[in-house]
Formats: sequence, C-alpha cells, structure tokens
Amino acid sequence: MREGVEASYAAQAREVTTGEGAFTAHAAVRRVERRGDTLNAPLLRVECFAPAEGVIGVRVTHLSGGRWRGPDFALPGAAGPEAPSAGVVEREGPVVSLTSGPLTVALNTEGPWGLDFTDGQGGVLTSAGKRGTGFATVDGAHHMIAQLGLGVGEDVYGLGERFTPFVKNGQSVEIWQADGGTSSEQAYKNIPFYLSSRGYGVFVNHPGHVSIEAGSEAVGQMQFSVTDQSLEYYLIAGPTPKQVLERYTALTGRPALPPPWSFGLWLSTSFTTDYDEETVTSFVKGMTDRGIPLSVFHFDCFWMREYQWCDFEWDPAVFPDPAGMLARLKARGLKICVWINPYIAQKSPLFAEAAQAGYLLRTPEGDIWQWDLWQAGMGLVDFTNPDACAWYQGKLKVLLDQGVDAFKTDFGERVPT
Repeated sequence: MREGVEASYAAQAREVTTGEGAFTAHAAVRRVERRGDTLNAPLLRVECFAPAEGVIGVRVTHLSGGRWRGPDFALPGAAGPEAPSAGVVEREGPVVSLTSGPLTVALNTEGPWGLDFTDGQGGVLTSAGKRGTGFATVDGAHHMIAQLGLGVGEDVYGLGERFTPFVKNGQSVEIWQADGGTSSEQAYKNIPFYLSSRGYGVFVNHPGHVSIEAGSEAVGQMQFSVTDQSLEYYLIAGPTPKQVLERYTALTGRPALPPPWSFGLWLSTSFTTDYDEETVTSFVKGMTDRGIPLSVFHFDCFWMREYQWCDFEWDPAVFPDPAGMLARLKARGLKICVWINPYIAQKSPLFAEAAQAGYLLRTPEGDIWQWDLWQAGMGLVDFTNPDACAWYQGKLKVLLDQGVDAFKTDFGERVPT
C-alpha cells in the first residue's frame, strides 16, 4: 500500500443470521483469538439476498450511521419488502448458502472469509476471497472495496459505451459521465455492469463514481470500489449472454420500444456544416439520387443562433421559414430531429427568464452557477425543480407543434461535482 492508504478486509465470520431467503454475516477484519481482539477493530455487515430469480445481491456496510443524500435509482425487477424472496437459505454444518434459480452463494463460517458463487452444476463462477470484501481510507476518504476472482482465460466485457478495447481485462475504468469524445477512456454512457465469458454478469448498484480495475491491479481479480460506507453488487446468472442480459434488464428496468421509424437511417447536418434549407434539401436529394432510403433528418446545434444555445428558436438568418421548411421535408416522408442541451447561454433572453424564475442551478452561496465552457456564461437548468421541468417542456412543445418529431438530448455532463 502506498503512503496514505489503510485497508481492512473481512477475515472471519463472527456471526451469521438467516432469514426468509437471505442471510447476514458480521465479519471481523482480523482473526479473533481472544476477547481483546474484538476491541478497537472494525466489523463489517455483509447481507446476501435474492431480489429476483437467478440474481443474488451482496451488500457490504462498514459504518451505517451516515445520512444518505441520494440520488437513488429504483430497481423495478427487485422483489419488494412484502414479496416472497426469490432465494432459499440452507445451512449444512459450518456452511450457509443462498440459492436463487441456477445461482448459489456459500459462506464457510469456520474457514477464512470467502463468498463462493456457483452455477446450477456446482461449478465455481467466481469468489470474493482474501481481499474480496473490505474498505480502505485513501488520504482520509473512505472507500468500500470488492474483489471477485477471474479464472484463467476469463474475459470481461461491458461497462457501458466505451471506446477502448472490447475486452476489458487489463483496463482501469472510471464509471463517471464525461464529455470525452470518441477517442479517449472517458465515456458519455457509463454503466457499472459487466459480462463475463464464464456465463455470469455483475452489476454494481451505486449512483456515484465507481472505480473498476478489470484484472489491472491484480490480473486474477475484478475489483470495484465506491467512495462510500456501503457497497452493493448483484451477481447475475446465465449461462448465455442473452440470459444474463435478460435478467439484468428485468432487474434494472427496460426502456419503451421506440417507434418503428426511429430504426431507419438518420442523416445529420453535422456540427460544422454551413447550411440552410437549400443545403439541407441537397443532402436529402443526394440520398434519393443514390437510392439510399432515409428515415430521419437531424439538425445539429447551429439550427439556433450562435451564443444562444439553448433557446429553442431557429436562426432567422438561415431558416426564415422553419415551419414551412419542416412541412416541405416531411412531405418527402421524413421525420425531423433537432439538437438540444440542458444549458442556457447568457446571451439568450431565456437566461434572464429562467434566472428570474429560479430555474437555474445555484452555488452554495446562492449565485447562479455559470462558466464559459461550451456556451458563453451558460447556466444549467435545475431539473430537480418540477416547475423548471414544466417550463422546459413548454419550450419543446412549440417545436413539436412546428413539426419536430424527436430531440437529440446532448450533454448533461457539465454539472459540477
């Protein structure tokens, strides 16, 4: 460990209680040989439960007295407090186990600490072993840590939209939304879920920053940590990737099916195009001339005036008749999409309107939070305010009434930590 780091790991189960489809273990971070060993030492609470068939959750807590500030993301597929558990607990000698469908987690209460996850045939999928359950303080910041073993030749995939190699082994991945483009380790859509070639998946259920070392810190370990006092993860059974994804999406929630036209080909003006209706029409005609079917035409940022994003108004210098233009494009059988973001530039009249109504994020001192990155003096719409949401929706409705069918909702990563 480098200077400034102190780590503690579950070493021995001191007490295990079983309930309806769940068990809870209290783990000492060192072996207890005598009563004095129970003093001046942490105790970890480890809960194992089955929120759905083929899914086992593990929640590890160090200090539980902190006030949870959120945000929270609901798990629609998890059994509620009144629903029967999807798991069955058994105790055979020193081993306590929880089984849910084809997945089992077992803890030997008399041996060194370890959680073994096995499939329906008893084969070990992965284990949280010697350093698999614990916490560390790094320069005073508290991190919960989990490690799950990787087998020889086991590959890991996923973790959201990424632009690094498809196999994640050997990579360190930060689950944190960033405006990173498409040629760096940063990503717009980070998902703390990975898929293993051994026929299981793991979902880290935490809304904040999740750090992942995919066989990088230790080649045989998948490690993940959060800056918190509690860490919750779910092991999801397969054995096929499709079965893992079915269980994962059932747990976290599935999106509505988009309309059929959205699956067709989209054509964009791109960010830098110097365009007007004549240019746009030439793009569309060029597709027709080449026999390429087109479903949606998308107007990127500069459909609005410079320095005024996002005020939802067409630039009158290049689009003097937006409603007529949209009607002419739609007569060609096209749907229309326009680009928007959740920021309001200071030059836009909407900035003063939103500021007066209290719809922009403020600093702890009460000032409107602003900066000059992306748009000069921009503020951020406070979508935690229902009135701000309704105000923003009202601006979009005007565009829908003009003939716009869809919005490309960009950005959102600029919110200061």
